[in-house]
Amino acid sequence: MAVSGKYGNVSIPHVEDNEPVFILRAQDKLALAAIEMYKILAETSSADVASHLDDQIEAFRRWGGKRKAPD
Repeated sequence: MAVSGKYGNVSIPHVEDNEPVFILRAQDKLALAAIEMYKILAETSSADVASHLDDQIEAFRRWGGKRKAPD
């Protein structure tokens, strides 16, 4: 089980036991900007993950639920 400071133990495939994770939710007003900035950082370091973030960014943009300040 991965460990989130806010959500406790979470089951995420390929994440080691007790490995800390940070979860961004679409309802968080800051999440989309955080992912976009992470993509820029990944691109500047030539990380492979950069090419896979566009789908997540678009999914966060399209999400129709209410957005709120992080708590």
